[in-house]
Amino acid sequence: MQIKTPLRDELLLNLKAGDEVFISGTVYTARDATHKRLVELIKKNEPLPFSLKGQIIYYVGPTPAPPGRPIGSAGPTTSSRMDVYIPTL
Repeated sequence: MQIKTPLRDELLLNLKAGDEVFISGTVYTARDATHKRLVELIKKNEPLPFSLKGQIIYYVGPTPAPPGRPIGSAGPTTSSRMDVYIPTL
């Protein structure tokens, strides 16, 4: 199944665990520090830097970029550090 961000509620209701999807559009990367900042902004009733509605946030752990490269390798990281922020987001 091909899906494009931002995601629509009706699409999400039809997804099942194990479905293979191909994602296009913007996918944000963030870890605990970003989640903490977003929650702080929400609690202060300040605008977020981007809308969370229908967005995908990939929990990623980057490594430093090698010389001459814009980014190092990056891979998935555990969600447990972000769990505390999810109810607010």
